[in-house]
Amino acid sequence: MNELFTKRATAWEAAKRFLDTHTLENGTLSAEDAATYERMEAEIQAITDQIERKQRLEQMENSMKEPVSAPIVEKPDNSATEKNGRASDAYKKSFINYIRGQHFANDITPLMKEGTAADGGYLVPEEYEKQIVDDIAELNVIRSIAHVIRTNGDHNITVPKTHAAAQWLGEGDSYSLSAPTFDRIVLHAYKLGVIIPATEELLYDSFTNVDSYISGEIARAFGAGEEAAFCTGAGVSGPAGIFTANGGAIGVTAAKSTEISADEVLSLVYALRLAYRRQAKFLMNDATVAAIRKLKDGNGVYMWQPALAAGQPDKLLGYDLITTAYAPDIEAGALVAAFGDFNYFWIGDRVGLSVQRLVERYADSGVIGFKAFERSDAKVVLPEAIKLLKMKP
Repeated sequence: MNELFTKRATAWEAAKRFLDTHTLENGTLSAEDAATYERMEAEIQAITDQIERKQRLEQMENSMKEPVSAPIVEKPDNSATEKNGRASDAYKKSFINYIRGQHFANDITPLMKEGTAADGGYLVPEEYEKQIVDDIAELNVIRSIAHVIRTNGDHNITVPKTHAAAQWLGEGDSYSLSAPTFDRIVLHAYKLGVIIPATEELLYDSFTNVDSYISGEIARAFGAGEEAAFCTGAGVSGPAGIFTANGGAIGVTAAKSTEISADEVLSLVYALRLAYRRQAKFLMNDATVAAIRKLKDGNGVYMWQPALAAGQPDKLLGYDLITTAYAPDIEAGALVAAFGDFNYFWIGDRVGLSVQRLVERYADSGVIGFKAFERSDAKVVLPEAIKLLKMKP
């Protein structure tokens, strides 16, 4: 891994030297030099992709090496309280039997719709739900930088709309009222659902870890669905995304529809108040990163710097650069880059994930479907804490 980071850093230094020595007076490259630089940039991107693949592989290997149980550090307590409800071993065993289509105990509580009869789904065991949630967090880059809460109902968030102002007072002067005002933001419970197919052979094979397969597929589907919505929104039936009119506040509007200048990136940084810049990060997609790689600041230093060690993000103007495939591409009127403190992007998850076994729907194909859904919402609770770069309409 270290060799790959060194190789990428060397390739980037070579690309910078090439730009410095081949850029024409008007700031462009000749057609031949542009093609050469594109090949150099493609090599950098290929190494980056290789690094990311190895990092994902290392994460999976490290997960497989984790102990299956906590070490014993004290004498056994024979009077330990037995787990109840969805946390119990009996519930977990019954749920796995339900997944496999075997007879299951009556201790599974049907998932109840509010005010209506049961819909045939079942809440997954608590341990199983925790594993799915952890897997989603690993697959969803937005969750790694946002503020995440779990709740049993709608969560009301009170945020300041205006702030109190201090005043200078002379001797004997009285204070004048300067009270702040507040807005209330509500995290609702929008439903995100998926149907996972599994062959009958897979389910009935006693050597197959069916619950691990189902949970992994659910996590992958939910991780991608969430991240897309967290970036560009999901309309009236889902979260409001960061790169939307109801997300961050516009900090800079580019002078062109398809190009970003170095000054505009700098302006985006300073459009954010100092209080929020202390923990600020950039968020954009890889295509936008590629467009700003050759930009320099006022001192002639390249703004983008590749990570030099595993586990560290790339840097843009000294700030962490996070990439997501779901941020908008550069085009007229698009909100293409976000810079801010993403602790002010709140994700509210409802406790309780449901799975329903669909036997008849795909019976002629020898496939059994598993309908799963979660309930979640997300919002930028303080738009001034996250600034957006908008392309010229």
